[in-house]
Amino acid sequence: MTDKPLLATDYTPEMTQTARGTLLYIATTLGDLLDQIVLVGGLVPSLIIPDRPQIPAHVGTTDVDLGLSLALLDSEQYTEVSKRLRRAGFEMDKSDRGNPTRQRWVINVEGKPPGRVDFLMQPSDSESKAGSQQDLEADFAATIIPGLHLAFQDHIVVSVGPKTIKGETATRKVQVCGPGAFIILKALAIRRRNEPKDSYDLHHVVRYYGESVEEISDRIAPLLDDPITQEALGFLAEDFKELSSIGPSRAAKFLGRPDDVDFKADVRGNVRGLLRKCGVKSA
Repeated sequence: MTDKPLLATDYTPEMTQTARGTLLYIATTLGDLLDQIVLVGGLVPSLIIPDRPQIPAHVGTTDVDLGLSLALLDSEQYTEVSKRLRRAGFEMDKSDRGNPTRQRWVINVEGKPPGRVDFLMQPSDSESKAGSQQDLEADFAATIIPGLHLAFQDHIVVSVGPKTIKGETATRKVQVCGPGAFIILKALAIRRRNEPKDSYDLHHVVRYYGESVEEISDRIAPLLDDPITQEALGFLAEDFKELSSIGPSRAAKFLGRPDDVDFKADVRGNVRGLLRKCGVKSA
């Protein structure tokens, strides 16, 4: 199965454990290339928000989303990335219909769910379209994601361990998308696709990262001059304007609380508070 679960109840701790183990295995495999890679996507919240009794655990994720720097493309080092991953046992994945998915690779370990990794890359030129593929090799590609460069600007180095998907003990430091860039990328994702989990992920980071939304707005501040940041903040202002807007509505739907008005108000209020801290006058 490669389709992502639709509701929080469809996620299990085993899924996230597999994703973490896959990330660690990739980190041990890529080694000195890790400075050209940043983790984005659904595994980020559980890595940048520490476990605390008063914070509900993030539901997790089913796969690993790796952003590849344009430097890998310019220097053709992506060939070294693919070579190392192949040697480690990764191969091109297939969709539920059996079609090749060059932008997603998989590793199969006996007795465990498949470990999947999606490759992403920022546009290399003005002709690159969001959601299309950057060709790298015959069976290797990356999905083009505008704004991905922000994750390289706002990132946190996190130690990941203790077990790879193969059961090996190890610890590696990995560049993980920071909360500022994460909010921007999720705001863009909400506009680009219809996945309620994006709204939930965004809410979880806004609500639980640090002691207040100021810690996130401080991370966004250095990114404000980027047109993509301004566009994303405008999207947030629209998509979290009312309780019935898609932001609060889809976050509540994902958690199985579609009629929980108090929860929707909390989601909306926190996002609007962040927008005000970022200087968005319409918030």
